[in-house]
Amino acid sequence: MVPGRCFNGKAWWLRALVRLMLLTAIVLPVLPARAQEQSLDIPPMRFAVVRSNAPGCEPNCPEWVSAEGTIAAGTPSLFKRTLKTLKGRQLPVVVSSPGGNVDAALALGRMIRKAKLDIAVGVTVFSGCQPEAKNCSDNKGKGADYFGMAFDDGAMCNSACPLMFSGGIRRVVGDFAYLGVHQITTTYKREKLLYRTTYRIVNGKKKVINTKVVSRKNAGSYKTYEMSKTVEKTLSAYLREMGIGDGVLEMMKATPASDIRQITLDDMLAMKLVTSRDAADLLTSAGLCAPQQPAANCREIPSPANNATPSAAATGKPRDVAPVGPETAKAGADMRFVVVRGSNPLCNPDCPEWISAEGVITSQTLPKLRQLLATLGDRRLPVVISSRGGDLSGALAAGRLIRERRLDVAVGWTDFVDCDPRAWNCLAKEGAYAGLSIDAGVECDTACALMLAGGARRLVGPQARLSLYPMGQKQMVKAYLEEMAIGPALFKAIAGRSAERRLEPDIMLKAGLTTGPQSVDALTGATICKAVPRPDNCRGLPPANAAAEAPAKL
Repeated sequence: MVPGRCFNGKAWWLRALVRLMLLTAIVLPVLPARAQEQSLDIPPMRFAVVRSNAPGCEPNCPEWVSAEGTIAAGTPSLFKRTLKTLKGRQLPVVVSSPGGNVDAALALGRMIRKAKLDIAVGVTVFSGCQPEAKNCSDNKGKGADYFGMAFDDGAMCNSACPLMFSGGIRRVVGDFAYLGVHQITTTYKREKLLYRTTYRIVNGKKKVINTKVVSRKNAGSYKTYEMSKTVEKTLSAYLREMGIGDGVLEMMKATPASDIRQITLDDMLAMKLVTSRDAADLLTSAGLCAPQQPAANCREIPSPANNATPSAAATGKPRDVAPVGPETAKAGADMRFVVVRGSNPLCNPDCPEWISAEGVITSQTLPKLRQLLATLGDRRLPVVISSRGGDLSGALAAGRLIRERRLDVAVGWTDFVDCDPRAWNCLAKEGAYAGLSIDAGVECDTACALMLAGGARRLVGPQARLSLYPMGQKQMVKAYLEEMAIGPALFKAIAGRSAERRLEPDIMLKAGLTTGPQSVDALTGATICKAVPRPDNCRGLPPANAAAEAPAKL
């Protein structure tokens, strides 16, 4: 407008006025109190794409996204950037977090659900380069920036983290992980705003042109631990959107902000917060990449650098003999028994031990097993077995000895770390060989299954294969199974078949051949020795320098 001009016979005039005003504004970020306290020590969440370095998985190994740290306002942007680098690949998320910003957690959960990703509570133990390192070249030329293994031991998902966790398609929390909730804390922050308003008077009326903030000053803050109706409505709608039951929100409201309420696995199942009783290895174990049907998060790198097993790489020398693995039994070698100590660094100094039983079952299997058990005295170690079968009488006799000694049995094979027991110069240290147990690609056929039947606990993991076919001497086998308290359903499952039949997990469980759905890790996993009560097969070793540190005696 220009003063003095006439429009439609009316005189219009303009006067610009500048006014300074003081305003107290309130900003309402929603942040759990416990997360605020822990975030002082735990850095913001970072994301890293990790490739498994489990023994024997190369050249086709599982990969996942490691998400560890406090959830901050900028965390969803970082995750979005990570998803872009995946170019549509659906990698599971392995998360460990004390919590953080609720709005950011909701955004992360929705991003995970939109991308149709699975999620597990777990920590990643890195090998070589660490995500926090700068200019690390340890893994250069190996096909991935980061290598490691995922475990549930010591992992947590607290406060706002369960909201992020709820976004997963498959959601798992292992026995040794911790998922907890508590009341939401709303923090009100006051600010003094000095702003400038410009307006004009037109026909005697004030019309604001613009308002501009000149300065901001902190005017203090206060917190409330009462969940507002708005926040409750938002969280309730989100959890329903994710298919989670109302019990989670009720438990949050009932737990003081100064405390954390751990949700038991049974309650998580009832609330549909988890989709199964599995742990992080459901999404990250090497067995996922079996040739028959590799999982979506497997990636093959056909590079000579990745074909060497980690065991050989660790020693820097070639093995004296071929690696022990699922193919051992096919080679026709008689079953041998050795004591193995878990070599995963997470278990030290208290690690699980087991008896590795691999090869063809013969008439000499029983005396070999009896001889080894004599060296153990009263110790009860589980038997980890891999065999294509063999002598029926030998299997029944070995199964009866296993039952007599009340030993657990699991189908699996042992990857030996330092050297192979079959080599002449490979000696056990402290009475055991170092190794890792694996169930991927393992077979336990017919006579092996009958030997397995002798176990107190009997486990066949989802990546292992157990097969049976109709046998001669039916009455002897039937009497043996009755002796082992295994019902007639197992016999019916294989009756009338001329070919070998692989038994599915539900059939084995229903028939009583297996006692649970767990894999060999339930008996030999790195973290089992931290359970209460402590398993019988755990043994601690003194530090290597214990003798040097002991005081001298005169």
